[in-house]
Amino acid sequence: MKNTLPDSKLTRRHFLAVTGLALAAPTIFPGCASGRGEKVAPSNRITMGIIGAGWQGTGNMKAFLGQKDCQVVAVCDLDREHLTSAQETVNKHYQNTDCRVYHDYREMLARRDIDAVMIATPDHWHELTAVEAARNKKDIYGEKPLGKTIAEQQAMVKAVQKNNRIWQTGSWQRSERHFHYACEIVRNGLIGKLKRVEVGLPDGHSDFAKTKDKMAVTPPPPGLDYNFWIGPSAMMPYIEARVHKNWRWNYNTGGGQLLDWVGHHCDIAHWGMGFDNNGPYEVEGQGEFPPKDAVWNTCTKYRINLKYPNDIEMVMAGGYDDIRGGTKWIGTDGWVWVNRSNAFESSNPAWSDARRLPEELRKVKLYESSNHYRNFLDCVKSRQPTITPIETAHHSAIPGHLGLIAMLLGRKIRWDVNKEVIVGDKEASRLLTRPFRKPWKLA
Repeated sequence: MKNTLPDSKLTRRHFLAVTGLALAAPTIFPGCASGRGEKVAPSNRITMGIIGAGWQGTGNMKAFLGQKDCQVVAVCDLDREHLTSAQETVNKHYQNTDCRVYHDYREMLARRDIDAVMIATPDHWHELTAVEAARNKKDIYGEKPLGKTIAEQQAMVKAVQKNNRIWQTGSWQRSERHFHYACEIVRNGLIGKLKRVEVGLPDGHSDFAKTKDKMAVTPPPPGLDYNFWIGPSAMMPYIEARVHKNWRWNYNTGGGQLLDWVGHHCDIAHWGMGFDNNGPYEVEGQGEFPPKDAVWNTCTKYRINLKYPNDIEMVMAGGYDDIRGGTKWIGTDGWVWVNRSNAFESSNPAWSDARRLPEELRKVKLYESSNHYRNFLDCVKSRQPTITPIETAHHSAIPGHLGLIAMLLGRKIRWDVNKEVIVGDKEASRLLTRPFRKPWKLA
């Protein structure tokens, strides 16, 4: 079914007026645009468009600017300040004025000369932008969690597979040596039979944008197309504290700490478990929620218990002292714990002195990547799967989505991993998707 999206109420002419930027019609470059420094043959250069040039998007964009065989040629954002800043950053890097800017991602994706896109929008936009990119035959670097709901993730997986696209998820911990090392220890049976996995995530609300004191309803700033920004989510009055960076603390646009982090530490947990294409069959949880009408209404403290095949139990928690931040695998013969900042501990002190298993112990050798962005570009060229393909990201996020549903309903739910449906609970099943604000539609 073709995805039909509305035009924004902010017209092209008005956007030109408020931004002072020239929006380009789709342009076909001969080969790919050239940049400064060491030259890369146009036939080997990957042209990239950026969708979402805010906080995470800017960091990702700069990482791709650092790759000589990648040429950022276009940027799309709904905020004038983000768009202007990103364009200036790109042009300064290449010492030219070639970067084009777009207000509507569909216009940018229509360009046939763009090979790949980086998508770093708020969660509620992941499905619409990713599916449109796949349909336009773009390879995609997309942020986590994969989608706003399980149904949206399923649509994304289908679109990427149908169009034979390369996908990399921003679950960059897989490209860090100590995470890889910890997972190989577990996968090679050095801790014995795996019995329990503990996944510690953050709790509360982090005021990333320093806007916790700006919770009053005000008119949107003139440079932000707020109607388009809300997009498929329910229309809500503009409040600065629930837009940039802090959109993740309202369920209308984000998923709180649980969904913000499940694509990192639960992703690593699954990698060590060997469950990149598997998941839990039973989920229950408890959480503390602010009032539904609060500006920040996502769960602030939570504990989710999950049962997996092979008699493995997992607990994901935020705000509980007995569950340490990071990922811990516990087996019959030992344990391993890993977290960011190169943090690694285990029951065997000898393991802490190395960051790679001896070859004779590596009967299971996991995919290796030393740079998450580089891995994506290499796979765009080779057409081989990335270290975090879309199917992996889908299964990594499912425990978080199911955990949230279980907490919201206050009861245990059962999940059919193969059919990807909730078993015997119509009310819970309805929460696998969400209403889309008309005339936006789920692909």
